[in-house]
Amino acid sequence: MNGILIVDKPAGWTSHDVVGKLRHVFGEKRVGHGGTLDPIATGVLPVFIGRATRAVVFCENAEKEYLALFRTGLVTDTQDITGRTLSESGRKVSEEDILAVLPSFTGTIRQIPPMYSAVKKDGKKLYELARRGIETEREPRTVTVASLTLESWDGRDALLRVVCSKGTYIRTLCHDIGAALGCGGCMASLRRTRAGRFSLEDSVPMEDILAAAEQGTAGDLLRPVDSLFDCPEIVVTGENRKRCLNGREFPAGDLADGLYRVYDASGAFLLLGRCTDGTVTTVRSFFEVGDGT
Repeated sequence: MNGILIVDKPAGWTSHDVVGKLRHVFGEKRVGHGGTLDPIATGVLPVFIGRATRAVVFCENAEKEYLALFRTGLVTDTQDITGRTLSESGRKVSEEDILAVLPSFTGTIRQIPPMYSAVKKDGKKLYELARRGIETEREPRTVTVASLTLESWDGRDALLRVVCSKGTYIRTLCHDIGAALGCGGCMASLRRTRAGRFSLEDSVPMEDILAAAEQGTAGDLLRPVDSLFDCPEIVVTGENRKRCLNGREFPAGDLADGLYRVYDASGAFLLLGRCTDGTVTTVRSFFEVGDGT
């Protein structure tokens, strides 16, 4: 079984928990996800099953959108409300104060990864060190925050909408905004609303997936792998199809340079290809080995 399942991840589950459960549901070892969500987070988690796992990297690298609840006045060791409190502040900030600092966290910014993260230092994951009470120096990382807007403010919590690149820590963003405001802050909740082309409207709650599994209809929830790609399609036949199945380039005449979804005459999605100067080469193939080879 091959395809993409857009899961609305529940709070309390790790992304690995979701993958493990779906391995069992579909009886398939090849299962991967398109971008880790912390246990506290909910929302869009694309899960790739079977041959579709070859597309995981394209989703991991895609732009993501989040709704983050930023709590002012509270600093924790994990940079979210699940952590140990390090400091509390009664300093009051206004909506205008928040709006004034948001532009400095928009665009290309530098973040220091939190200690409670899977980033490795000298071969050890940072969270493993943090659990032993060890804090170590971390190298800043460059990330892109394409959009950062204030959706609501109640005097204590600010709801922020964040559109960002791979590798952006929303917990750290909240922590750093709190530091800039002078009151401290952390992330109180997080919901991913979009991952690449997939949004909450496309997602399925875990309870619905498990209910479908009991009825033997979970496979009906899978999306085809080509739904991940937003690029033109081309159809190959004869010798060009054979070349595709053997991983060889093929001529494309006056086709414009760029990425293309490549299908055969039956409508089977064969691969994602790149055309350069009239020649198409394989970026990633998706047909099962043995399909007509």
